[in-house]
Amino acid sequence: MGSDIQRQLVVFDFDWSMADQDTDRWVFEVLAPDIRRKMKSLKDEIQWTDLSELHRRGKTREDIENALRIMPFVRSRTLTASSPITTFFCLSSANSVFISTILESRALLDVFEEIITNPASFEPSGLLKLRRRVDPTGPQHRCKVGCSANMCKGEELEAFLARHQPVYDRIIYSRGCQDMVLCRRFRGLERRIAQEGEREGLKCQVRYWAGAWEVEEIFRELST
Repeated sequence: MGSDIQRQLVVFDFDWSMADQDTDRWVFEVLAPDIRRKMKSLKDEIQWTDLSELHRRGKTREDIENALRIMPFVRSRTLTASSPITTFFCLSSANSVFISTILESRALLDVFEEIITNPASFEPSGLLKLRRRVDPTGPQHRCKVGCSANMCKGEELEAFLARHQPVYDRIIYSRGCQDMVLCRRFRGLERRIAQEGEREGLKCQVRYWAGAWEVEEIFRELST
């Protein structure tokens, strides 16, 4: 770790970086494998946010929470990093119930400065209702790169950085391959930072992994 790195931001998605699974799919894999098979076969037609079928089958809030608590998870030692000064930010397309349930079960909920995700809550009947981060009835995000309608992670990260000054010396973003939008938006962010004289520019390094456990190896290398 270079001596010039005093403050760093570590941004986790959640699935396949901390959680060694996709949370949306995992619940169906545990509680209704036949629905999971249908989701895989008809992935372009089925909306994962519809959990009403689980409810109709009698699956309860406790069933969902227990399934989440047994999901494979890598508790990174990076989450206890003290040097450099590290801020943790969760920016995820999962939902607040899934993330909070898993983090609470591992005593990690308070580690994160902020958790930005899709809102969710249980109704008295036990039905889990999910909502979009970007309300479909309100103003929509302005991303033209290819974000899903529920959230633009590039806009969310830029807003987080604006809320948390001064600028970080280093940003580590841990996410699966489909989040190319953030990488593309960083090019625009780099230009703006350089123009404002706050930075000479961003120096980016891309590291690849296949499982969440490999993320821990990468963090160790970056910290030495």
